[in-house]
Amino acid sequence: MARLWPFLALLALALLLPLTGNEYWALIATRACIYWVLVAGLNLIVGFAGQLAIGYVALLAIGAYTASVFTAGTVMEPLPAFVALGIAAAAGAVAGVVVGLPALRLRTFYFAMTTLGFATIVTQITLAWQDVTGGGIGIPGPALPAPMDTAWGFYYFCLALAVVCTWATANLARSRFGRALVAIRDSEVAAEASGIAKPRLLVMIFLFAGALAAFAGGLFATLQTYITPDAFTFDLSLLFFIAILIGGRGSILGPLLGTILLTLLPEVAAPLAAWSTFLYAALLLVIVLAMPGGIAALIDRSSRRPLPEDRTIRPRAEALATLIGERGERAVLSLRGIVLAFGGVRAIDGLDLDLRQGEVHGLIGPNGSGKTTTLNVISGYYRPQAGSMAIGTAELPVGQPEGRAGRGIARTFQTPRMIGEATVLENVMIGATIEGRAGFLEAMLSLPRQRAEERVMAERARLALEAVGLAGLAGVRADRLQHSELRFMEIARALMLRPEFLMLDEPAAGLSVEEIKRLGALIRAVSRRGVGVLLVEHHADLIFDICDQVTVLNLGRVLAAGTPAEIRVHKEVVSAYLGA
Repeated sequence: MARLWPFLALLALALLLPLTGNEYWALIATRACIYWVLVAGLNLIVGFAGQLAIGYVALLAIGAYTASVFTAGTVMEPLPAFVALGIAAAAGAVAGVVVGLPALRLRTFYFAMTTLGFATIVTQITLAWQDVTGGGIGIPGPALPAPMDTAWGFYYFCLALAVVCTWATANLARSRFGRALVAIRDSEVAAEASGIAKPRLLVMIFLFAGALAAFAGGLFATLQTYITPDAFTFDLSLLFFIAILIGGRGSILGPLLGTILLTLLPEVAAPLAAWSTFLYAALLLVIVLAMPGGIAALIDRSSRRPLPEDRTIRPRAEALATLIGERGERAVLSLRGIVLAFGGVRAIDGLDLDLRQGEVHGLIGPNGSGKTTTLNVISGYYRPQAGSMAIGTAELPVGQPEGRAGRGIARTFQTPRMIGEATVLENVMIGATIEGRAGFLEAMLSLPRQRAEERVMAERARLALEAVGLAGLAGVRADRLQHSELRFMEIARALMLRPEFLMLDEPAAGLSVEEIKRLGALIRAVSRRGVGVLLVEHHADLIFDICDQVTVLNLGRVLAAGTPAEIRVHKEVVSAYLGA
């Protein structure tokens, strides 16, 4: 309920606005509602997925002109206004995907430039296609039937749509789709390791955001009553983008307040209208310097709550029985003749390796020997030039990192990959993203199956945190954790997958002696549940204490392989790696 009261307070103020009796304020408030319909969808792209879509005014223009053209009858018999608005939303969904596709390959400012270029193209088309759009003269906007043909009637209609958009986007933000978007933004590698397919997810979000933006465009044309290309300026596009930035990424309330603020700002500073771009830039600079997290960080009290005094990590191995369960038939992950070269250097040179379920297999060697590279090959991040991989009799294709989770392969990284602005619980829940069965529409509408899945996933995440000893930090933002806690959190996220094979890349790095002992006991307990653990580690004592098999690499080749007892006395290993 604490999360709802700011929204309810804003809604109450909005419902009471007609008591002023001032239709000018109805105009301003209606404009804010229309802008928010667009920003609500754009926020999922910019604030959650981290894609710099600056030229989204193009989608507003497409919606405005589509709705206006079909009600004005310049291409066919005039259609009812609501039918035209529906067509505008469909056109916006298609245009949203078109403008968003470059995001699958381009990053940061390169993608931002493509959106600005798209906006320029749309403006030139509206100017040149005079028979349909009216060119520079313009075209009348749609006229809605009663009771929406009055200032306050149209305001209430747009307010209702704004409320629905807030509810729908908030539902998505709290679902596995919202967590997946944030994972893509903050750690795309970790997202792929959890089985999150970026192209499919972004296409769905661009469809949704494009439809909202174009529908908002149709409403904008109705509010304006008459539209020309001059109505869709760069300043307007900047308003949408800055509203999200000053609102704070990963938030719904922050960008909503940012949209209201930037809609009111030109009215308050009307004498400085010619300086609007400068005002937006100055406001953005102040926000970045004074509160980098935006409005959302300013009003988020949870990020300032004191952490528990006792933060000792105490894993509870007994929780693994419920979390992972028992394994029946056990398989072998095998690598044969793997060769991977970077230029003229062979990072892996003819590697053979067998990882059996129920065993801990240590992978050791000097720096640069190919240990992490081997994990990256198994994970699909690197494509070897030769060799094969298989799980049992089933071939494991090269590449396709996002497909490894579906094959029961989970991993951690040398540097912990966290989603800093999400809680520890949400970070861990990301590990079970691929198990969700509720669809995008179910998540948006918060239907029963979606809510049930969220409850089950949250319970499993708490169980995983209990297993690794972090249950007391479930509600803490991940960027407030210590390095050792992040190590165990990442293991919890990998265990959410209930993996057949778990690959750990130097999990003991930065841990204290006591924490390493507890880590070793946890890894051993995980393997007893039938999970094959491939452990890359420089702490030789940990390797020899918990591993069933050890493979030693040197310059990409297998120097030795066998039990810990055999490796301890292997002359070449002692000389090249362990020392005298």
